[in-house]
Amino acid sequence: MKNYTAHESAYIDEGCEIGEGTKIWHFSHIMPNCKLGKNCNIGQNVVISPEVVLGDNVKVQNNVSIYTGVTCDDDVFLGPSMVFTNVINPRSAVNRKSEYAKTHVGKGASIGANATIVCGHDIGNYAFIGAGSVITKNVPAYALMVGNPAKQIGWMSEYGSKLIFDEQGKANCEATGDQYELKNNQVTKL
Repeated sequence: MKNYTAHESAYIDEGCEIGEGTKIWHFSHIMPNCKLGKNCNIGQNVVISPEVVLGDNVKVQNNVSIYTGVTCDDDVFLGPSMVFTNVINPRSAVNRKSEYAKTHVGKGASIGANATIVCGHDIGNYAFIGAGSVITKNVPAYALMVGNPAKQIGWMSEYGSKLIFDEQGKANCEATGDQYELKNNQVTKL
């Protein structure tokens, strides 16, 4: 029994697992053997390539391409027109399907509009990738990344507020009051 919603213009190929409450909007294509968790929102004109795995409550905005080799944990936000790549050195005349590099996006991470995630680089939990950024290396949990190539300019809370650490390496989220610690260039929520 179908327990998700798909617009009549969406294509869903054989072998897909789609969680309860997920919504798939206009002109999107979910390719074979994808796994989409519960309560995901797949915007218009989204392509999800074979064997992609999305956790629960993943928000995929319009015009996003998610290629084979990508996995996203729960609560990930993928902004409008952002894209993942899957091969480092693509050539039209060379078949490199055996060279797809894996990319993992951690729980609660947000990737801004028009960002590009070069394959083979993982995004840590609750990281925040600014609009238009190009990720060319692994991103630590809670990191705030901007630019091309992207550089880390700070840290973000789980709520999405910039964290300002004191001399003892402590910070509070302005929105929630949650406390965080920065130690050895790693952030943990206390």
